Amino acid sequence: MTDFSMLGLKPRILTTLEELGINAPTPIQARAIPEVMNGHDVMGLAQTGTGKTLAFGLPLLHQAIAAGEKPQPRKVRALVLAPTRELVNQIADNLYPFTKGTHLKVTKVVGGASINAQVKRLERGADILVATPGRLIDLIERRAVSLDETTFLVLDEADQMLDMGFIHALRQLVPMLADERQTMLFSATMNKQMSEIAGAYLTNPVRIEVSPPGKAADKVTQEVHFVPQAGKTDKLVEHIAGHRQEMSLVFCRTKHGADRLTKNLVAAGIDAAAIHGNKSQGQRERALKAFRDGKINVLVATDVAARGIDIPGVQFVYNYELPNVPENYVHRIGRTARAGREGQAVALCAASEYGELKAIEKVMGIKITVASGRPPEGAEIADAPRKGGGRRRFNGAKSGGHGKPNGQRKPQGQSQGKPGGGKQRRPRRAKTAA
Repeated sequence: MTDFSMLGLKPRILTTLEELGINAPTPIQARAIPEVMNGHDVMGLAQTGTGKTLAFGLPLLHQAIAAGEKPQPRKVRALVLAPTRELVNQIADNLYPFTKGTHLKVTKVVGGASINAQVKRLERGADILVATPGRLIDLIERRAVSLDETTFLVLDEADQMLDMGFIHALRQLVPMLADERQTMLFSATMNKQMSEIAGAYLTNPVRIEVSPPGKAADKVTQEVHFVPQAGKTDKLVEHIAGHRQEMSLVFCRTKHGADRLTKNLVAAGIDAAAIHGNKSQGQRERALKAFRDGKINVLVATDVAARGIDIPGVQFVYNYELPNVPENYVHRIGRTARAGREGQAVALCAASEYGELKAIEKVMGIKITVASGRPPEGAEIADAPRKGGGRRRFNGAKSGGHGKPNGQRKPQGQSQGKPGGGKQRRPRRAKTAA
């Protein structure tokens, strides 16, 4: 479908879309919205920047308008769960414009912000509540909100929720919802554990896939610089100094590493700030606002921000350290080349990270252009398959899957148990008239 008017949405929603200059649905929107409107559970596979928020947000808004009345105090009609504060803020910001001139209430709750203020807002109820799992559980324990009348559930960036260890929170929250509910799950990847989550919480879902896992945006130019670990900061400073007028996002693996790199960049005369899980909500919001407003041109982040920053003007994404999970590389570089723009992804690869680089190239099905330096000595041998499984790394040590060294730790939450429980078979909801 090439026109929102063909999707059966309420006229008020169509008017707002026109006012926002959103003229045609993206592929994920064109395919998901009709299925949601027809009452089906949906499992959507799409990368960041493909328009997933409106793919589930517009049908939720449509249903809330159709209800024709305000929600009851401390009750929630639709719940959207997201893994990070930044993503919650981004989703809510995308939905707020549709509430103007209506009775609709879109409320967000995240950790790091005043819980008393959130309790106060929830006293009026919410048509759509956007939340991080941990803070929502805190509010439920305070009896500030009840989910027993919640008939719509959205799990956004569900794969990252599992990576961050939220599986236990999902097990706790989902049984609290109404037995008769409609569930939508959106994820950038679909591994075994994601399939188990879908099987536990969705009923006969329609699977929609619009962007193959591991595929970057078409307009992202990628390159890698082979550089010693000790020379990374100088290389990064040199590259940023040559593009001072451009907005740059730099990714590190750890919070302390992000802080340390930020201090080094500032000492080199570069306006930079850091954003990660140890920062308060106010600090994170101020850093993002300064970045968005152009007061700083470099933002240093950990993967907590990889899927929660929607700033179209980001020209460069630097992988100061390559991620342990190759799919996270795709999420990181997805912060550039947004809204039809072009962007560049620059990776700095030390000898110890060569296995991570090969894993990334395998997942993406490409060979990243070498812009400077040379692969570690013996890398050609490392790329060749060996008997007995695994590959030989450049230093002669044998490695397991994705070329990672033996004993390398998995990211938090990756080794969590199966979802189990929580499956609730319920009658299908009747189709709501447009």
